[in-house]
Amino acid sequence: MSRAKSRAELMQELEHAMRKVSSQGAMFAKIVADLAGISSADMDCIDFVNVEGRMTAGRLAELSGLTTGAITGVVDRLEKAGFVRRERDESDRRKVFIVPVKEKMMEIGRPYELVKRAMEKQCRAYTDAELKFLLRYATEGYQSMLEATTQLSGTIEAASLKEKPDRPAKSRRAP
Repeated sequence: MSRAKSRAELMQELEHAMRKVSSQGAMFAKIVADLAGISSADMDCIDFVNVEGRMTAGRLAELSGLTTGAITGVVDRLEKAGFVRRERDESDRRKVFIVPVKEKMMEIGRPYELVKRAMEKQCRAYTDAELKFLLRYATEGYQSMLEATTQLSGTIEAASLKEKPDRPAKSRRAP
């Protein structure tokens, strides 16, 4: 007779299973990115824009964990490739939104139909209550991952600031 697994053992198994799912998802996205002729990081950003829709560069930086400077480069590349376009806010012309280009999103989304069909097949065995639980788990898991990513980014930024020698501040001179 086998003994019941402890909570710690179950948590360890769950972590390993989720890491495998995450890694496989990353590999799938890498193949799609390669087919689209873009980088994996740019593909991740396309995913955020595709799922959330129209957003500012600041919001995309927040979601991706990239700096706003890095996001500018990402948006430039994605715009050049036709995946997104920039759109000015009607009420505040200084504000610019990143908008997904529907046709290109549909094109890049075709390979994901394979994932969708596999997930639908798997989910047939689950009750509505189980699906609601899985949705709650995935949503809360995303928030946990976002918090951890933000925390790690902050730690890295703080460490890089400590490594740079202090430089005197440049003074601004009037023209």
